[in-house]
Amino acid sequence: MSRPRRLDAIEYVGLRQYYLTICTYQRGRNFIDPDTIALVRTQFLRVAIDEQFEILVYCFMPDHLHAVVTARSAAADFQRFVRLAKQRSGFRFVQGAGRRLWQKSYFDRAVRSDESLPNIVKYIVENPIRAGLVAAPAEYPHWGSQAYSREAILEFIANG
Repeated sequence: MSRPRRLDAIEYVGLRQYYLTICTYQRGRNFIDPDTIALVRTQFLRVAIDEQFEILVYCFMPDHLHAVVTARSAAADFQRFVRLAKQRSGFRFVQGAGRRLWQKSYFDRAVRSDESLPNIVKYIVENPIRAGLVAAPAEYPHWGSQAYSREAILEFIANG
């Protein structure tokens, strides 16, 4: 598998917003177990705070993670955030499961100011529906936000 093309380095530092997808190693279905999801979510949220980011929305699918991540500082470095979040969550996972968690790379896209953020958030929240896991977003327990309630996220996409 070839590595995804990266943005120019300058695009990863500063007050920007990113759409992120990270797949598990060999697409293993590691995000079935709620304890594993809680472990990884905790590490991502801690690193987000430490690195001056906010996770607007996340969704753990069985073999990948989707998120919209917003920088909260002009010095915030998205590549550093992802590297540390994968490293810390992967280390904790290996301690318990004895196997690798993440694939080597990830997919990212800077969210442009002319894009519809509600549509991106809706795509993430409705991912479990498209995968046939649930009939409605409220039925899927493994999505949320660092800053907003699930109800507020659903209202945001309904009014978007």
